[in-house]
Amino acid sequence: MELNTQHLILRPWQEKDSEDLMTGLNDFQVSKWLAYIPYPYTLKDAKRWIDYCQNSGEDNESLTYYEFAIVLKKKNKVIGGTGLDLVDLNQGISGGGGIWLNRKYHGLGYGKEAFGKRIEFAFKDLGLSKLENGFFPGNEASWRMQESFGYKIETLIKEKYLCLADGKLKDEYHTVLLLKDWIF
Repeated sequence: MELNTQHLILRPWQEKDSEDLMTGLNDFQVSKWLAYIPYPYTLKDAKRWIDYCQNSGEDNESLTYYEFAIVLKKKNKVIGGTGLDLVDLNQGISGGGGIWLNRKYHGLGYGKEAFGKRIEFAFKDLGLSKLENGFFPGNEASWRMQESFGYKIETLIKEKYLCLADGKLKDEYHTVLLLKDWIF
């Protein structure tokens, strides 16, 4: 499955993406905002992730997962990733997922473009009514982007994740977007 925007293609991860994946996540300024990404991020880590995405399938009877490489059309280059995790099609909700971009592509609007397409896919194509996300305190860029789509902060969860990049327990602001609050 491919999702297209003006500048981007969101598509399943492929083996050929491992170098771009490694380069994008082997940057502490990116990985420190992601719970499950070690630093340094190696080619072996990238290949393991791609293998997981290709072999875990989308369906787990009650929960579904969608993981997308974000490809910049004009360069045909992977510049990040986004996903919808713990999608419960019976309940119409997604319990997670997020976005990251190679730091070279920050501030150019690509993150918002990809995240917006992800939200559109969740609500229009999958028929979900609620998306749950979050961000670590200090990651104001993530919050501003989520807020621009209508997300609301529900709570601060203390010491929710052990961040693999720095080995520290991180608090997380839990955010929610209801279909009726979506700004598109």
